[in-house]
Amino acid sequence: MDLYEYQAKELFALNQGRGKAGGVKLATNPDEAFEKANNILGLDIKGHIVKKVLITPAEDIKEEYYVSFLLDRTNRTFLAMASVAGGMDIEEVAVKTPEKLAKISINPITGVDKTKATEIAQKAGIPSEVLNPVAELIEKMWKAFIQIDATLIEINPLVRTNDDRIVALDGKVTLDDNALFRHPDFEKYIDTANVDPLETRAKEKDLNYVKLDGSVGIIGNGAGLVMSTLDVVAYAGEKFGNVKPANFLDIGGGASAQVMADGLGIILSDPSVKSVFVNVFGGITA
Repeated sequence: MDLYEYQAKELFALNQGRGKAGGVKLATNPDEAFEKANNILGLDIKGHIVKKVLITPAEDIKEEYYVSFLLDRTNRTFLAMASVAGGMDIEEVAVKTPEKLAKISINPITGVDKTKATEIAQKAGIPSEVLNPVAELIEKMWKAFIQIDATLIEINPLVRTNDDRIVALDGKVTLDDNALFRHPDFEKYIDTANVDPLETRAKEKDLNYVKLDGSVGIIGNGAGLVMSTLDVVAYAGEKFGNVKPANFLDIGGGASAQVMADGLGIILSDPSVKSVFVNVFGGITA
């Protein structure tokens, strides 16, 4: 579950790349702020329609940094990433000049203390004048990352002002949906207006369902099998007018007839679905 900026601040954007997409503006007076906010409302930023605008005081920026913690699924550990080249171009930095983006594996047992936080800041090239406050913030970020069961916590940009203050101007937090049962108070962060009604119905029935933009409904048991089926259907569909999968639906092992019926009911409620492809591995269903 991704959080909006104001929600992330409460815990410690929904999308990266808002600045380049026209979602971040600077205003010098209230009238200009109103005009620019009005222009941002309704924008389509990477498939998300802007319905709210966050207004915060501007800062006199001397330098922009980037700091994040995330779940490294490939290596089954946690990863810290930091850079002195933060801001709107951080994604470009990661691709074109990866040496400017420090990546440090984090031992999940020992975590991040003051020493480790200082190491992360140093490897990122943080100037000595602000090394201590940045390291202190990194240590607090790690504590929040673990306490809220996040899969990503990111500050970009983390700015150094002209008077050498360290300020987090923009933040992103992604929570692990599988850990929400440990955080019932996080229910308030769910923006139902941006959740597909079919996905809401599926969640109520404990089904792993994700709405896609195709016309072939997909049902399978096991995430790997379903993902493979999506690929096969998409590949075959290229020969028939670019037909694509309409959803991801994993009914899981041991699924009963009722689970299958619930899944079919959700898929057939999608008006874009013209056919359904069922790929179930026999022997593990109830």
